[in-house]
Amino acid sequence: MNKNYMTATDVSEYMGISIPTAYKIIKRLNDELKAQGYITISGKVNRVYFEKKTYGFVG
Repeated sequence: MNKNYMTATDVSEYMGISIPTAYKIIKRLNDELKAQGYITISGKVNRVYFEKKTYGFVG
């Protein structure tokens, strides 16, 4: 099953960064989503939005 949300551990592994840095990235992306009127989940980020905002996005 493909998860809709990524945790700090997922982001950390995907980007090869520390977990505290992953939490900072998640917070930044969630702040952007909140500013656009979306509901966010603390400590998790929407996978599609994450991939769109990072170099790994295809499509």
